[in-house]
Amino acid sequence: ALFYVLSVSQWGLWILLFWPQHLTLSSPLDCRDDQGSLSRCTSISQEKLLDRVIHHAELIYRVSEELCSLFEELFIPFPFRLQSNQAAYACITKALPIPSSKSEIEQISDKWLLHSVLMLVQSWIEPLTYMQNSMERYDHAPDMVLNKTKWVSEKLFSLEQGVVVLIKKMLDETTLVTVYSDQNTVQNDVQPDVLESVMRDYTLLGCFKKDAHKMETFLKLLKCRQTDKYNCA
Repeated sequence: ALFYVLSVSQWGLWILLFWPQHLTLSSPLDCRDDQGSLSRCTSISQEKLLDRVIHHAELIYRVSEELCSLFEELFIPFPFRLQSNQAAYACITKALPIPSSKSEIEQISDKWLLHSVLMLVQSWIEPLTYMQNSMERYDHAPDMVLNKTKWVSEKLFSLEQGVVVLIKKMLDETTLVTVYSDQNTVQNDVQPDVLESVMRDYTLLGCFKKDAHKMETFLKLLKCRQTDKYNCA
């Protein structure tokens, strides 16, 4: 059995603290119309779209933090938490050409900021789908964990759509192809044992949280450059 230790009363506290449904009601980012085109985002201004994309990225990062904390409390003994932190170098997006130091980030162009965000978003779509399917196989997995994972996965698709339209608006680029392949990519056909699966999902969550923070930071830097180019450090 998994490390499932919360009581019913504790669950009530988790629900109050960790499910920010009220935050999702403002500034929605739903670009696709009934025909599947991205017209809902192309019809609004660049400034308004950037604000919505930033808000969306903020929500994704915030919920990823909550999901990590909840997952850790439910399933991960303390010694294993330390091991996961030490294994952060194994994140699946490590091989991407994403700037990491402050000096690199300050020097890159607006175009590269946007492309970096899109690369991160697209690189996580498949792993999050895998993780969602993996958690559904847990014994006694709480609905809250499953719902949060599904929510983040769905919102990542919406963020991708918003960033694609933003690139078209800001860079006047009509096509964009991101190709990502790395040996650390999650293998969907592998069925590890329960503990191994839990630890893999825990590592994925930690890595995604870090990358979600990068997405948010890059987008906020882009917004700052639009309004106060010389004071965004």
